[in-house]
Amino acid sequence: MIKAVIIDDEINAQNLLEKILARYFPNKFNIVEKCISVDSGVVAIEKYEPELVFLDIQMPEKSGFKLFKYFNLIKFEVIFTTAYNQFAIKAIKRSALDYLVKPIDHLELSAAVKKFEKKNEGHFAQKKLSLLLENLNVNDQNVSKIAFPTIEGFELIHTNQILYCKAESNYCSIKKIEGITKTATKTLKYVEEILPTASFKRIHKSYVINLNYVVRYNRANKEIELTNGEKLPVSFRKEEEFINAILQNQ
Repeated sequence: MIKAVIIDDEINAQNLLEKILARYFPNKFNIVEKCISVDSGVVAIEKYEPELVFLDIQMPEKSGFKLFKYFNLIKFEVIFTTAYNQFAIKAIKRSALDYLVKPIDHLELSAAVKKFEKKNEGHFAQKKLSLLLENLNVNDQNVSKIAFPTIEGFELIHTNQILYCKAESNYCSIKKIEGITKTATKTLKYVEEILPTASFKRIHKSYVINLNYVVRYNRANKEIELTNGEKLPVSFRKEEEFINAILQNQ
């Protein structure tokens, strides 16, 4: 059986999740503890050493993300539960972690459990959670580093090092200001969603640019020129949005 801990400040939510697990996954889970806070969750995890933790994000005293600062090594997998907080959801998606939106749907829970069973390795959990905590800081002015998935693993890149991103079929190339190009194993759409919207703008179906490195715009040719001399096309559909973004970025 999978030894699990539920951490949620809502007792009804705890009980509902436990009932769903018992109904749809009979004899698969052993819920060793149900906790109402991060602090009590830490105690339960240290005591029982669970394989899986169901963790609520929004709790009154401490956010669920605070749980990880109490552990030097993450030996358990995590399935987050949340009723809202789109920023948190984006961070979780970037980190390849599972999350469930309340009220919890048993089909989504089933998919999350299957994913857990495939990836139930402690070292992999540690890597994912480290990536999550890194990505949660994307909107922090002092920490603007994003972890991009690559064939080898992950590439940590400061957003102010990125000139532009280009679609390459199902992958995306990331051009850095020093001339180096890195390949992310995600689509341009995915990369666009995790970049700070204040600095990055889609100008074409194939390009997302860093507005801070635009030198000029040729309206006749519908081309922008970047600080490295490269010229990139601006589509007719994106022209007005691009111009407005440049003006707002001054």
